[in-house]
Amino acid sequence: MSRWMAATVGAREPLSFTLIAGGRSNLTYRVRDATGRDFALRRPPTSHVLPTAHDMSREYRILAALAPLGLPVPTPLALCTDPEVNGPAFYVMEFVDGAILRTRADAEATFDVATRARIGDELATTLARLHTVDIDEAGLADLARHDGYIERQLRRWRGQYEQMRVAGDGGDGLVEDVGDRLARAIPPQQRVTVVHGDYRLDNTVLDETGRVRAILDWEICTLGDPLADVGLLLDYWAEPGDPTLALLGAAPTTAEGFARRDQVLAAYAAHSDLDVSGIAYYQSFGYWKLACILQGVYARYRAGATAGDTGSVDEFPAHIAMLASIAKDMLES
Repeated sequence: MSRWMAATVGAREPLSFTLIAGGRSNLTYRVRDATGRDFALRRPPTSHVLPTAHDMSREYRILAALAPLGLPVPTPLALCTDPEVNGPAFYVMEFVDGAILRTRADAEATFDVATRARIGDELATTLARLHTVDIDEAGLADLARHDGYIERQLRRWRGQYEQMRVAGDGGDGLVEDVGDRLARAIPPQQRVTVVHGDYRLDNTVLDETGRVRAILDWEICTLGDPLADVGLLLDYWAEPGDPTLALLGAAPTTAEGFARRDQVLAAYAAHSDLDVSGIAYYQSFGYWKLACILQGVYARYRAGATAGDTGSVDEFPAHIAMLASIAKDMLES
């Protein structure tokens, strides 16, 4: 791999590879060359990979399409699909320096209260910009089907949830029940846009003023209903007292100064012509999807596909049930 990077992106050997903490699906490494230049390398998990997941070529294509449009994404540098180099396909992109906020302590140590107050508006505005991308102009019109986004997502995540069940961990059918309820209540899709699929604060790199320098983790990006991104952003935008804090931990958005969920939604609405009055459905869908995703993460941890990330997973089954329960309550309300 070192020789390949030297030949394709001009890296000077020897290279050092450091796994970046926080990733629980595709793996991201910080690669530093002999001159001190940094790159970011993305590759699939080391094992337990689903056939349709972790497509490096697709992820690279999305970044290559969006970067020239002025959107804040890392510039992709090179894609390798030759199994002789490192086995599975991988790609290299620029390493974007800045703040990635994963905890309340990160937020409090990095930004003052006034700067924190701007971050919600910045994330919402940036997401609205992504949703205005002309998919034909960007060359992404054939990335996925244009219709039936939520139906497709429900089938996909339901299928992956069922494939990633872990023997002996039970399950009372709540995830399946909520999936059925969501399928019966799908709202009309207002527009077809690029949908990131996992847009949240800790999937962005912020500069010192709180502006988004880069959106990361495009693994599950597709075309579809933009309000799915908005709903998920609100799900992750934790407030003090939320039941999800047991899963999210000391979420950065619980720090003093951060906007409330309704303010984040208002900021998005101010930069979009979409009707956001039915956002509760998309929040419910987001919580349900998180339950399905967490099941996949749990299965990979149990299978040992974590590249040394040994965080405890004993509580995962309870968290999966909690997310499904919140999704059910929100849908019913």
